[in-house]
Amino acid sequence: MQALIDESIAQPRFRTWLIGVFSIFALTLACLGIYGVIAYLVTQRYKEIGIRIALGATHQNILQLILARTFKLTASGILAGLIAAFFLSKFLSTILFGITVHDPLTFVAVPACLITIALLAGYLPARRATRVDPVTSLRYE
Repeated sequence: MQALIDESIAQPRFRTWLIGVFSIFALTLACLGIYGVIAYLVTQRYKEIGIRIALGATHQNILQLILARTFKLTASGILAGLIAAFFLSKFLSTILFGITVHDPLTFVAVPACLITIALLAGYLPARRATRVDPVTSLRYE
């Protein structure tokens, strides 16, 4: 009897495992992508950051500037993703067991997790931006 039960749930269990693995890969790629974009934006703004530091901006101000930009970009992406997920989630109804298609916990927990990961990914370029030497940044091409 146990073998019959195991055989009947093998394919849904495999699909669930596969979705879990792909979601971890997607989260890793999102984190690396956010890091890359924010690092590029910080590099493009070296002169501005150098001028701000020369005029008296503190490290906290620079950190806040970069992380606010990260949050704005992430929030706009999450909003677009939530809208798309809300309307496209009916396609997942065949593989969901025990939860509804529009599960409120999922629609709250996933964006909160993504915002946290995005802010952590944006923290490294922001911290590097606080160490910009104003004289060097003004000569930076």
